[in-house]
Amino acid sequence: MWGIAGSGHAQFLDVLRCFHVGVEDRVRTNKAMGLGNLPSASWEVNRGWVLAANLAAGLDAWLRPRALHDIDGLADAEPDTMGFRLYHLPARLADHARRRYLRIERSWPWATAFTTCWHRLTVLPAIT
Repeated sequence: MWGIAGSGHAQFLDVLRCFHVGVEDRVRTNKAMGLGNLPSASWEVNRGWVLAANLAAGLDAWLRPRALHDIDGLADAEPDTMGFRLYHLPARLADHARRRYLRIERSWPWATAFTTCWHRLTVLPAIT
């Protein structure tokens, strides 16, 4: 790269390549979260779909280091795997005595991972 000191060194080029790999990984994740369904015939539909897909990818990227960092099979899982194991929850929301309960199927193999994730997220400090 002309005009950038040290840009001819192998370490500099390796850092650029590693950064680009991270960007490509996020683009691939965003496509798996819904951007692969574009384009539509309507500009408004495309705009809404891009917003929803980017929100989903951002929430997924925010969730993993905070709540799933040590759970095998979920810490660095693909979006399809995350959807099958964690986001598509086989549960029922029940109301009783002015409280809501989430009744998770006991035979679901990812129930403990979901509850661990939920407990870790609920103890995070509130944003002020």
